[in-house]
Formats: sequence, structure tokens, C-alpha cells
Amino acid sequence: MFFLRPRGAGWIIDGTVGMGGHAEAMLRRTDEGVRLLGLDRDPEALRRAGERLVPFADRVRLTQASFRDIADVAREHDVTAARAILLDLGVSSYQIEESGRGFTFQADEPLDMRLDPGAGETAAALLNRLPEEELARIIFEYGEEIHARRIARVIVRRRPLATTGDLVAAVRAAVPRKAWPRRLHVATKTFQAVRIAVNDETGALRHALPLAAALLDQGARLGVISFHSGEDRIVKQTFRSLSTAGYAELEPSPLTPGDDEVRANPRARSAKLRVLERLS
Repeated sequence: MFFLRPRGAGWIIDGTVGMGGHAEAMLRRTDEGVRLLGLDRDPEALRRAGERLVPFADRVRLTQASFRDIADVAREHDVTAARAILLDLGVSSYQIEESGRGFTFQADEPLDMRLDPGAGETAAALLNRLPEEELARIIFEYGEEIHARRIARVIVRRRPLATTGDLVAAVRAAVPRKAWPRRLHVATKTFQAVRIAVNDETGALRHALPLAAALLDQGARLGVISFHSGEDRIVKQTFRSLSTAGYAELEPSPLTPGDDEVRANPRARSAKLRVLERLS
């Protein structure tokens, strides 16, 4: 997080605090005058982040909220300007491996996929409700899955779906065996697409980016870590549109992890970081 390290005292906003890893790294590298406001939709993630950030307790405020509401949350906490803002759009290891909410295709779990388990429609409800054409659009647009129409057709034929095993079986039945990817599970893109749709992740991102940029103090930076081209395209287009309003993207191309980072965390292989700075 070197590119986001704030200069001088003030507030950092972590709009996706998750398990607190990025927050901890930023707090360790800044002085006592830097405080952190952390948001997350997942109450269990917030609880774990709170435990991790105990050594910085007097410098930290955590609240359950979507980064879609970043401006309102900042106002509620009397944060009028931020020295740095981070949005990490990935799903945490805890959510995939331990939450039991159906983020993984490696176990048979209820098809939930809500980041906030107390709000909104579950993945099962969405998959069992939407017409075939809309399911195909979601799987193609959010998952970049070329077999989206086949998969949507099989989902509709097999409804109702209740578990991740049901969804994996539908994808396996829809995609010809010879077309299964070598490095990814055949259902990876479909699971990604359904999760994004359930949580309206792209809608939240489009809404939040200009609000986050407006919260930046002069010289402060907004960093966004995305994990697929659709997200990165939204970030790129928004950052470019702000270039005439007193902002500048640090690099024309996103920063990507090095080989050592990917070896340490294979899930980071598709991560892209773009950084926007407020000039005036």
C-alpha cells in the first residue's frame, strides 16, 4: 500500500476492510496522527477485523456499511476529508473457505452469496427467479463466460437450485468437457457472476467512485483493487472522466502483483490496482 501512504495526520478510509489486513498494514506504516474508518458489509468480517486491529483501537472506527454509502458514513463520523481511501473488490479467504454462504464451489453449501447475510436476495432466490435471457446476460457480463447461454438454459431446466453443488452440476452439464478450462474450475466464472449480481457489486462501484474521489483531501489518493476486467473498466473510465475535474491517475495502466506475491497468494494473480490523486 505504498502508493496510498498518507502524508501527514488525517483519516484513512478502508471501504472494504474485510479481515483488516490492508488496514493493519497502513496503520503500522503511519504515525499516531493517522486514524482509520473501516467499512464492510459482512458483520463477521468486521468482528475479525476488530480483533486484528486491537493494537490500534484508539485510532480505529469500524462500521457495518457498503462502500456505496461512503459519503454518508464519513459524514456520520465527522470525516470531511480523507488522506487515503482504499477499495479492495475481492472476496476474503474467510468468506470463501469458512462462511458457509456458498462463495465456493469446493464444498456443498446453501446458495446464499450475500456479503451481508442479513439483507437482500440470496443467490438461490435470484437463480430460481430470473428468466433465462437475464441469467445469460449476468453470467456473460459479470463472469465473461462464453458459454453463458448454455449455462442459463441448464439452470432454468434444473430449477429449483438450492446448493452450490446444484449450480456446479448445472455448469458441468452445460459446458462441453473439451471446453473446460485447464487452470480454472469450470464453474469459477459463473460463481463470480452470480456473486456480483446478488450483491450489486458493479452498481455499488459506479456509485461509490465519484463519492470517494470527492472525499479526498488535496494530494490524497484513492486506490481500487479489482479482480476482473469489468470492474477494472469501470474504474478506468471513472478515473479518466475525473481527469478534467482536478484529479489524475498515477499510471495509465494498472499495477499488477509480482511473481513473489502470486506465489504467496495465488488468488492475487488477477488483481489490478489503479490509483487516483486529487490535485486541487
